[in-house]
Amino acid sequence: MPPARHDCLVVCTPGLETVLHGELTALGVRTATPTRGGVAVALTERQLYAVNLWARTATRVLVRIGSFPARTFAELEDGAATLAWHRYLGGDRAPVFRVSASASRLYHSGAIAQRLAAACGRPPGLPGDIDAGTGQLVVVRLHRNRCTVSVDSSGAALHRRGWRLATAKAPLRETLAAALLLAAGWDGTTPLVDPFCGSGTIPIEAALLARDLAPGLGRGFAFQHWGGFRPGTWASVMGEARRRARPAAEVALVASDRDEGAVTATRANAERAGVLADVEVSRRTVSDVVPPAGTGPGWLLTNPPYGSRVGGGDLRNLHARLGRVARERLPGWRVGLLVVDPRLAGHTGLALHEALRTTNGGIDVRLLVTTPA
Repeated sequence: MPPARHDCLVVCTPGLETVLHGELTALGVRTATPTRGGVAVALTERQLYAVNLWARTATRVLVRIGSFPARTFAELEDGAATLAWHRYLGGDRAPVFRVSASASRLYHSGAIAQRLAAACGRPPGLPGDIDAGTGQLVVVRLHRNRCTVSVDSSGAALHRRGWRLATAKAPLRETLAAALLLAAGWDGTTPLVDPFCGSGTIPIEAALLARDLAPGLGRGFAFQHWGGFRPGTWASVMGEARRRARPAAEVALVASDRDEGAVTATRANAERAGVLADVEVSRRTVSDVVPPAGTGPGWLLTNPPYGSRVGGGDLRNLHARLGRVARERLPGWRVGLLVVDPRLAGHTGLALHEALRTTNGGIDVRLLVTTPA
């Protein structure tokens, strides 16, 4: 029988730990400890499935299957032989090893992976096998001569919801878009406008939140191929998610961009996500932004262009126009901007403070928001 609880690390982009911790708490996970790049948790089988299905800001969920001393290759082989590989390598799935070593006598990652592959009786696979669904990621960490082995329960990274195939320039990752919404405190009950929508990631994630749609409904997971997989428990988790889903967003969501390619990409992605009817998509410049008709104040939340991401134009003037639009056409609305350089955001003339600091495509970024009126 599988263990009553799994010792897990829910991985996220560094900087999103607090937001992810809030998500796990909302899912009923009580034993959660934030650490850099993730949250350590003890999960039941049902919680493991639910976290993969529902966590909007997580990258993947790793399950620790063993830890043992490994000062020599003989010790490594002996320890690896005690692990229950058969539980996690169902069918003909190949182990794909991701090895790191620090402050240890064993440091050659290729040689370590070879010994572990021999212990589990399977030839190692390639990184592409994970996304193809034919490989099982195994994360191995050697630190101070101790080897910790974890298996990935997610499969393809969790930001891959299955709907974003069309992309515009510098696309925003789905998990980061969800983090912006959650860190800003947007709860799905007030209007939201994104005047630099790009591929539509922010408004699409907003629609999923507003409709209480689990982000993982349209994809599969690695744990479904494990020997200890419980189909009945999974069916129950999925059934609850489908019952929670609302038929439509009851709030105005507006996505616009001056680039026709971005508008086309947003419509295509929203249609694949099943939320095209929930998002108003149009081509317009930031100067043409107006609030949705018949609504009260809400959020202008966006990822405006920045020099290292998209070239062209005077970004200072662009931010100044954005600030004027917010003050003159969206009075009482709150504003959230994902920026690289806070000095650019200063040209908006808005009183902004930092709500989140993380990375986007390897670039340091900050979410700056206005305070409530």
